[in-house]
Amino acid sequence: MTSIPLILDEPHDCGYFSNRNAQFAYIYPEEILDTELYAQLIEHGFRRSGDHVYRPQCEGCQQCVQTRLAPHAFKASRQQRRVWKKNADIKATICSTEFKQQHFELYQRYQQHRHSEGSMANSNEKDYIQFLSSVWCNSIFIEFSLDNEIIGVAVMDIFNTAASAVYTFFEPSFASRSLGVYAVLWQIEYAKTQQFDWLYLGYWIENCQKMAYKTNYQPLHGLINEQWQCLEKSSV
Repeated sequence: MTSIPLILDEPHDCGYFSNRNAQFAYIYPEEILDTELYAQLIEHGFRRSGDHVYRPQCEGCQQCVQTRLAPHAFKASRQQRRVWKKNADIKATICSTEFKQQHFELYQRYQQHRHSEGSMANSNEKDYIQFLSSVWCNSIFIEFSLDNEIIGVAVMDIFNTAASAVYTFFEPSFASRSLGVYAVLWQIEYAKTQQFDWLYLGYWIENCQKMAYKTNYQPLHGLINEQWQCLEKSSV
């Protein structure tokens, strides 16, 4: 991969640890991005938020670890098999990332219920679509429906030989169905049917409860010191 210019943002409050600052390195805004280039960048620890591609560059901290798993090697746990069976009545539909009012209202309910104190709880329509979609990346929305009601949406980026789980939101009243887990399992199965080598799951943070769950999906690999290594569930 050729050299790509990066810019550092200003240190700011970390969203995961209250006593720390965070800092991100962004791909220079004038750089022309496409799905093929992003597929290379994600392998080196980058993620996208809308059209912006970044990776953590925090002084004295390397807690955020990019993760991925090989779909064909995935072994579901007993609990994951129960979640999959529980949601056998859900219909999944792949659609484009164009704005849909029904998706946005579901996203608002999810944010206000799960992250009421976060900045995204007050997202408007523009904030929402700019966060999840991208003008240059090959992405899809997956609608999860029950009795013709959309109860969840997952966003995936699709590459030639891999995919990336971007974000999932769901109806808070269906929390007992573990729809977050189900969405990951569905994406693993989809990646398997497409014969993808990898499914990227985002950053794992061992000492942060809401980000440590990713080692529940095994065998999981993490990018540590620029090397992909196995992350065992026992390390949580």
